[in-house]
Amino acid sequence: MNEIRKFIDNISPMNDSDWEFFSLKLQKVELEKNTTILEIGKTENYLSFISKGIIRLYIPREESDLTFGFLFDNEFVTAYESFLTQSPSEYQIETLTETILWKISNKDLQEVYERTSNGNIIGRKMAENMFLIKSKRELSLLNKTAEERYLDLFSDRPKLLQQIPLKYIASYIGITPQALSRIRKRIN
Repeated sequence: MNEIRKFIDNISPMNDSDWEFFSLKLQKVELEKNTTILEIGKTENYLSFISKGIIRLYIPREESDLTFGFLFDNEFVTAYESFLTQSPSEYQIETLTETILWKISNKDLQEVYERTSNGNIIGRKMAENMFLIKSKRELSLLNKTAEERYLDLFSDRPKLLQQIPLKYIASYIGITPQALSRIRKRIN
């Protein structure tokens, strides 16, 4: 739980009483590799902090899944649209490695926003950060080549990328596994 406190304090430090109130709302969950966290069509009720692990966001398809997000240690994960609107999710979330999460329910998070001095600031900054990540990905898909997207992903997370199956990486950067194989050959 120390890592979530450190992460939050880097955004906007919480005083000890606010932290105690917030931390009592957190629930620790340990998940095995390839565990579905949220199924398509289910409503997201939790915002989770990844203490350890790699998580994939994707749309299941018969021919091959469409992966559009990876999340790692010290990041938050949720089906944000579903979480905000309390409507069914249009995508799934699964673990790619053994994962430890600290979860807070939507109801409890709203209470943290109302009863702590800087809960709203932290929430706003996290929402802004999620928007920036999404915007960066969209612009990357529009402005960069597949090779540039791969190199960006590889330079951002070289060690962790080794744990993600290549078919998911290919899907994430918008190409086939065969095209990714050619890019990797060219780079090496």
